[in-house]
Amino acid sequence: MIDIDLRNISDEDGLLLTKKILTAMPETKIVILTGHDLPVYRMEAKKIGAKGFVNKNIEPSDLVSILIKINNGDIYFPYDDILLEELTDSEKKVLQKLCSGYKRKDIANMLYISERTVSNHIQCIFNKLKVNSAIEAITKGIQLGYVKPRWNKFRILL
Repeated sequence: MIDIDLRNISDEDGLLLTKKILTAMPETKIVILTGHDLPVYRMEAKKIGAKGFVNKNIEPSDLVSILIKINNGDIYFPYDDILLEELTDSEKKVLQKLCSGYKRKDIANMLYISERTVSNHIQCIFNKLKVNSAIEAITKGIQLGYVKPRWNKFRILL
């Protein structure tokens, strides 16, 4: 079992460590046990080959039951149907920049792409997240785990 948040003991997160372990020893059965129960993390854990994704708030008896099933060959990824179509790496970068308060022109300059390409990425983000505005995209992106808000970047104007 590995937690996603390993900042107190490692420079790598649990997902990256899981990927490295499974690359070296693909037969290893790894379960992510975490308080960061976000759809994007579940999807990434499944994609890299983890056998389960469990919220830390689980009852101990349920955890034991899940681990026994995984040991017997099952996988455990609850709520697989919550995640919408996956964003590309470029779309994730654009969404993070939007969340940080940057305008399209600034995003284009920062990512060395045209404003038109930024607009295309934003439209794809809206379609994939099924939203109609940047605020909705940012909110849903945070809820799904695509972006981490940087609250210190925002200023409250009174």
